[in-house]
Amino acid sequence: MKLTAVLTLLLLTATANAQVGDRMVMARDENPAMAAAITKAQASLDTFLATSAKPPAGAGMFRLKVKITDENGIEHMWVMPFEQTKTGFTGTIANDPQIVESVENGEEITFKRADISDWGYVQNGKQKGSFTVCALFNTMPANVVKQYREQHGFEC
Repeated sequence: MKLTAVLTLLLLTATANAQVGDRMVMARDENPAMAAAITKAQASLDTFLATSAKPPAGAGMFRLKVKITDENGIEHMWVMPFEQTKTGFTGTIANDPQIVESVENGEEITFKRADISDWGYVQNGKQKGSFTVCALFNTMPANVVKQYREQHGFEC
């Protein structure tokens, strides 16, 4: 349970944001590494959705990162749990917004495939997906990246 809570705090921050100690690491969608991460996540989304529909042994914490826009700006937020519907997806916002004010942690939302910017899950202690978090490793202190890799199974 403790690992799940820590992982949630580390992974469920907005896209282009990652909690590092008492500060947030941020990158814009236009950042080349972040743009490439979003493209990679979108290109592999069908494989992820098939995996989440029939999870392999040792897999859990399936989540999607969704682009939310309101008059305050744009923020990408983790949604967990989620489910696919006939017209798109529904799910629960799983982190506190830092920019947008139109949603809040724990709120159920509906969204379309085009709004998905990342996906992730844990299998046998290793992170799968979470490409936007991996993109932030380029801007994070080496000791923090090492901690993410060792304690949370990032292999990117």
